[in-house]
Amino acid sequence: MAVRAVRGAVQLERDESGHMHDQVSALMTSVLERNGLTSDDLISVWFTATPDLYSDFPAAGARKLGIVDVPLICAQELDVTGAMPRVVRVLAHVESDVPKSQINHVYLGAAAELRKDIAQ
Repeated sequence: MAVRAVRGAVQLERDESGHMHDQVSALMTSVLERNGLTSDDLISVWFTATPDLYSDFPAAGARKLGIVDVPLICAQELDVTGAMPRVVRVLAHVESDVPKSQINHVYLGAAAELRKDIAQ
């Protein structure tokens, strides 16, 4: 079994805890589904949030989804002038036999603009 990295992001409409949980849950569900994974395949997950998101930790949304026995960590994204606001990004390390070229990176909604080269 190989270790693979799956990227993704979602732009939130507003900075509210419940909204963040819903959007992070949708992002993580899409990452798992589009790659044929389950939470048992997750090794660890890194979340970043832009500095304008401070209502809660993105990892709390993953925990509410039931991802409870996987190491999760949150960090703040760089505050770059002109960057897309209210974005949560994810980098999930997974066990998968899928070749790197066939990993589906998930950019939901407006966040697809961030990585047009790999957004599915």
